[in-house]
Amino acid sequence: MDTDMHNHPTTQFSNVVLGDTQMERDVLGEISQNKMSRYQWFVILICVFLNIIDGFDVMVMAFTAPSVSADWSLSGAQIGLLLSAGLFGMAAGSIFLAPLADKIGRRLLILICLVIAGISMLACAFVNSHSMLAVLRFVTGIGVGGILASSNVLASEYANTRWRSFAVSLMSTGYGIGATLGGILSLTLIENLGWRSIFLAGGITTIAMLLVSIWLLPESLDYLLAKRPQQALGRMNSVLQRMGLTHLDALPDYAKSDAKGGGDFAKLFGGQQGFQTLCLWGAFFLVMFGFYFVMSWTPKILISMGMSPEQGVTTGILISIGGIFGAAIIGLLASRIKIFYALSLFLGLTAACVFLFVAVSAQVSVALIVGLLLGTLINGCIAGLYSISPTIYDADIRSRGVGYAIGFGRIGAILSPTIAGVFLDKGLAPATLYAYYGVCSGACRFSDRQQCRANA
Repeated sequence: MDTDMHNHPTTQFSNVVLGDTQMERDVLGEISQNKMSRYQWFVILICVFLNIIDGFDVMVMAFTAPSVSADWSLSGAQIGLLLSAGLFGMAAGSIFLAPLADKIGRRLLILICLVIAGISMLACAFVNSHSMLAVLRFVTGIGVGGILASSNVLASEYANTRWRSFAVSLMSTGYGIGATLGGILSLTLIENLGWRSIFLAGGITTIAMLLVSIWLLPESLDYLLAKRPQQALGRMNSVLQRMGLTHLDALPDYAKSDAKGGGDFAKLFGGQQGFQTLCLWGAFFLVMFGFYFVMSWTPKILISMGMSPEQGVTTGILISIGGIFGAAIIGLLASRIKIFYALSLFLGLTAACVFLFVAVSAQVSVALIVGLLLGTLINGCIAGLYSISPTIYDADIRSRGVGYAIGFGRIGAILSPTIAGVFLDKGLAPATLYAYYGVCSGACRFSDRQQCRANA
């Protein structure tokens, strides 16, 4: 199977019968080679907004944690449970819910997940115990996990060859934008209306996005061709018309993957696919492990090393801001070179930047600059993985493959803050932890180079 980013994800077709004449019509090939239409960019923009909602819904607990803790007199362990519940839910949603998109469609799965996230966010505004809030945060995470995986696949499928990596990277910036907007909104709402108002605002916004998606979000063309649900031809022609392409008189035959074995899960590990899947899972785990370590512990560690609390928090903000730019930069770079090579470059630079950050941490002004650069690079790595993951799977297992990879990454995100805390409690020097992450980034780069060779 060819997984080069310069080919559309690997759906194949036979001939279309038009009267007495057979004409070969590779619709997805046309989309890959043609210029991007306004409608394609519009669909990708919807995916960006979906991820803005996701970023807000997931990070809202971090913004409200101090107020919730003061209101209910919670312990550190109880706050930790509230902060972790959303991540556990995201892992569960990516692993168990996202694969359903291959059966029922990307669009329907996204709509279901918006309902789950919206209702649970609204319910959070009315709970009276931390345990119930933790349950609802877990449920919200399930919805977000399903949206993240499915919108990632949808953005990839609607982009052409040149702009596919940029489209997925652009989509991934939405998460950081949502988190940033949530922080800004929290400053106003919590002070004037209390912490419950943040959850209420998030729930209302999510339900509003549900209504927009019902009206405007199209189904994946890959799914329509692979699964052929009711009215598939009419739905596909409606989308093709909006994209400025000629309509189909009949759906082309879909040639399924050659992978053998027992069901969709077995297809992920058939032949070369298995090697790619393991590399992808390992890269997601290590990169997300490092990302959440850097985001969770950097401000506190820098303060313990001599920075003022304001300087430590400022560094954390700069890392977040850098992340928004990092995702866009790797996407633009991938429009000129293969995404595998762009990601390999970012992973190598991330490893070097981590060691540089340790070396200059005592110099505040330099550390702030390097922190901004580190945020740019590490978020670029995440965006690169999001870009690669849909391209290595056939349409009939794409959501499952992407969902499992993202879910495995979320497991790393869940473990990261806790493991780092244990090591710090045992007296491990903070610089050593950063050095370990630098080594992990190097290991990811090696794994990615193996993928490059596999896809050469």
